[in-house]
Amino acid sequence: MPVLRDADLAGAFNHAARSYDILVAANPGYHAHLRRSARRLGLPPGGPAPRVLDLGCGTGASTAALTAVLPGADITAVDASAGMLRRAAGRPWPRPVRFVHAPVEGLAEAGVHGPFDAVFAAYLLRNTADPDGVLAGAYRMLAPGGRLAVHEYALSGRAIHRAVWNAVCGGLVLPVATLLGDGPLYRHLWRSVVTFDTASQLAHRVRRAGFDQVRVLPLPGWQTGITHTVLARRPSADPDGAGR
Repeated sequence: MPVLRDADLAGAFNHAARSYDILVAANPGYHAHLRRSARRLGLPPGGPAPRVLDLGCGTGASTAALTAVLPGADITAVDASAGMLRRAAGRPWPRPVRFVHAPVEGLAEAGVHGPFDAVFAAYLLRNTADPDGVLAGAYRMLAPGGRLAVHEYALSGRAIHRAVWNAVCGGLVLPVATLLGDGPLYRHLWRSVVTFDTASQLAHRVRRAGFDQVRVLPLPGWQTGITHTVLARRPSADPDGAGR
């Protein structure tokens, strides 16, 4: 089965929005891992509240991680799925948190403008038709010296980790998702991981977009070797002044 893209993928997420959090809740460590990646941004305490762009916020799990780790941060959360975004916006949130319905390629048209102190992209890049374009957009949105955290299913490249991913999806996730009527989306999510970058390839992709200080950090539990945080920074001295 090919992976879904663009309108087909947004439609599948819209359909799955009502049950998405049920499957998320069954994933050990899901929310704790997002909070860990948010902490890894390393934004300094004190001073003005940081501006943070949450790309691909879904039903708000990544947004919740950011608000927990960065209380008082000015967060703009963006998603292309209207159904997922309605679920996110319907939760009680501290202020300031703003939700915007837009594809990541259409941020300016939706009124989202930088500079931001940090960009957080969780489970996003492998679901986009143009991950390099998304990274270029994130680069432009960041202030010089701004931080990027990509929290993503990106396999280590070792056969054992690929086998674990296939076993969890085939033995648990796909049967439950099919019962809930969302088999197509979760078959896409399974395939999108095995066909996307390894962790080292993802780090190379981030460097190629112009970021420096790129690091790949693992996450614990059953997702060891499966989910990683890729951290990076827009250089403080940007030679062209406008990003890539």
